[in-house]
Amino acid sequence: MQVARWGNSLAIRLPAAVVEALALKEGDDIQVRVAGDGSFVVDRDQVRLRALETIRKLRRPLPPGWSFDRDEANERR
Repeated sequence: MQVARWGNSLAIRLPAAVVEALALKEGDDIQVRVAGDGSFVVDRDQVRLRALETIRKLRRPLPPGWSFDRDEANERR
């Protein structure tokens, strides 16, 4: 891989083997970490998935017969 300038930042291109192994597509978020031996690790960014998992664990059932009324919710009191 070669380091190149992209605006005010530096960038690298991921080899096709890495893209295929992680099933990446344009727009995906990734995480790059420096390993102890000076190499780095590329992985999918799991922050959003962990956040969704946490939200799902906190989900509570709605009361029986409850329904959302948009007009009532937007009513100014």
